[in-house]
Amino acid sequence: MVGLGYAGMPLVRQACRAGLRTAGVDVDPHVVAELTARRSHVSGISAADVAAMADAGFTAGTDPAVVAGADTVVICVPTGLAPDRTPDLDPLRAATTSVGRHLRPGALVVVESTSFPGTTDDVVLPILERHSGLRAGEDFYLAFAPERIDPGNTRYGLVDTPKVVGGHTPLCAKYCATFYSRLVDTVVVARGTREAELAKLLENTYRFVNIALVNEFARYCDAVGIDVWDVLHCAGTKPFGFARFEPGPGVGGHCIPVDPLYLTGRAVEEGFTFSLVEAARTVNDAMPAHVVRRAAALLGDRGPAGASVLLLGVTYKADVPDTRESPAVPIAAGLAELGAHVAYHDPHVPSLRADGVELRRETDLRAAVARADLSILLQNHTGYDPILLATAPRLLLDTRGRISGCRVQYL
Repeated sequence: MVGLGYAGMPLVRQACRAGLRTAGVDVDPHVVAELTARRSHVSGISAADVAAMADAGFTAGTDPAVVAGADTVVICVPTGLAPDRTPDLDPLRAATTSVGRHLRPGALVVVESTSFPGTTDDVVLPILERHSGLRAGEDFYLAFAPERIDPGNTRYGLVDTPKVVGGHTPLCAKYCATFYSRLVDTVVVARGTREAELAKLLENTYRFVNIALVNEFARYCDAVGIDVWDVLHCAGTKPFGFARFEPGPGVGGHCIPVDPLYLTGRAVEEGFTFSLVEAARTVNDAMPAHVVRRAAALLGDRGPAGASVLLLGVTYKADVPDTRESPAVPIAAGLAELGAHVAYHDPHVPSLRADGVELRRETDLRAAVARADLSILLQNHTGYDPILLATAPRLLLDTRGRISGCRVQYL
């Protein structure tokens, strides 16, 4: 396993459980040190899990030479965004280069990192062939099998989520499907790598667009005085033709706000424009500013300047310790720009910065919501007591539609 993060580690755990001899490589020495000490750095993987992996023979290191002894190499490194918000494939290129230098004949190489259609065949394959001197489909086998890990999901995990695989050749697909059939309940074989790559982008773009739709509904309902949460409740009673999505302060995480940019960026290079996706991005990108405006309005005549504002839940998703692309950051920055004193409470996040400034972290929730001029519920962690929030003596802006009370206002 090349890349021992939130997506790589569940696969390592399952491979060890399936009796496969497993090794891992990561460029971060801290990650390797934690795993070597039998400690977990990934939400959803416990220290007991790491210990069980080690007992099964799993080792972690920073030296990619371990690839030379592998029958199957899975690349699962981050594919995020560059500072200019364009796809950043540098970690994938670096990992592929390391794999190519040590790849042995007959090995299967699988890319799990999300990327645009053509990445496996047009980016990964040439690097592997150049550094290994081997030919894909003949001397080694190459496939794409997108990770579908949903952090915090207690209903579906790696094993019972169907695994999509697409091979560079039909034989590559067969080897890949055989590998994953030892780890998951269901394997779905795509026609090729591009179909598998685009399927992953479609999954998350579908969510991105539908979140934008309900976000726009929320803004409209706020403008005309309609309860958007009651609208969603009523629409959601239809047993067919409607899938409920909910509005929020913005989209965050490693997939939803990122994957559509991989789709649209590549499409533009190919002369195609995803007009609907671009419109959805405009709506979603505007939500943090909408929250700031709502907060300013709720603070009344005094306005945000000098007011104390408490952000509740600053992760991108409930009950996970991940703040990547979290809307809490631009919301905090926007409020601070208006002169507010911003603090946050989140049991999962020990520190948070916005515009380079460290935010004050509150640890006593009851005291914090009692002191703040305005509290904003951004993420509804299960640890938050709705009664405590509903009965707090100050205003609460609930962006998740979960709290009822006389001092509660909704998005």
